[in-house]
Amino acid sequence: MSPEERKGLIYVALAVTFFATTPVFIVWADPMDPIVKTWGRMLVAASVVGLAAWLTTRRKADAFQPESAHTRRNATTRFLAYGLIAALHFLFYIASLSFTTAAHSLSIVYTAPIFVTILSAALLKEAVRPRQWVGVGITVLGVAILAGLEPRMTWGMAFGDLLALLSAITFGFYSVAGRYERDRYPLLVYASRVYGAAAIWLLLPALLALPSMPPAAWGWAQLLSVVALGVGPLALGHTLYNASLRRTHATYVNIIASQEVTGGIILSWLLLSQVPTPNALAGAFVTLVGIALVLK
Repeated sequence: MSPEERKGLIYVALAVTFFATTPVFIVWADPMDPIVKTWGRMLVAASVVGLAAWLTTRRKADAFQPESAHTRRNATTRFLAYGLIAALHFLFYIASLSFTTAAHSLSIVYTAPIFVTILSAALLKEAVRPRQWVGVGITVLGVAILAGLEPRMTWGMAFGDLLALLSAITFGFYSVAGRYERDRYPLLVYASRVYGAAAIWLLLPALLALPSMPPAAWGWAQLLSVVALGVGPLALGHTLYNASLRRTHATYVNIIASQEVTGGIILSWLLLSQVPTPNALAGAFVTLVGIALVLK
């Protein structure tokens, strides 16, 4: 393994560390409305990554060709669509944690590679190997164990699991969009535009949700948790994750990234007292096995 490949593995391991904190910060931001949490997170990430993109492109201004007015209009339409998809992905995930446990939500959200595989085949004409279809089946079995055999399952938890599934599906579309644009825009430029568009889509719903939030939602712990969500898992975590993809084979990167499920469950256990049930652990394990087969 080359030094660059080892560096890529270090990057994705650090990214997982940031990713795993997500459910903890989301819960710590309660009783803030999920829409406001999502909007604040996207705004912070767009500002941080946008500043980094501006500083980077300033130094490399001669490496980029100026966009025509027609190209800018087309790009604006595409990025508004990508922003809507990103906004829905993060909103569904954050909202799911208001109804179900971190173990359930993370395990279901990380079925996203299944939808990436299917959507890539349908939209980008990428072939799906037989082993990947086996992985799809095993992943579905893991989710069934996770949700269907959960002794504490309620209608509220089922709704939270559904939101997590919608988050996984929208992440599939978001990932395909990222692949489509990867040769057109530098990573930081692409990410900042998507996060910024997502924040624009969420602005009006967030303003409408503000009056109904209790005073406790404006505490320092809540506000700092939202800032941490934007800087840590989103701005830093996603940047490290994408940097690792440029140095190491995508299979290894995605298998390591899926360990967010493990890290999130452990942190939620230690910091939120959400003790996972045996069925949740078994379902999470089977789901990870299926995802590994899909990614190979």
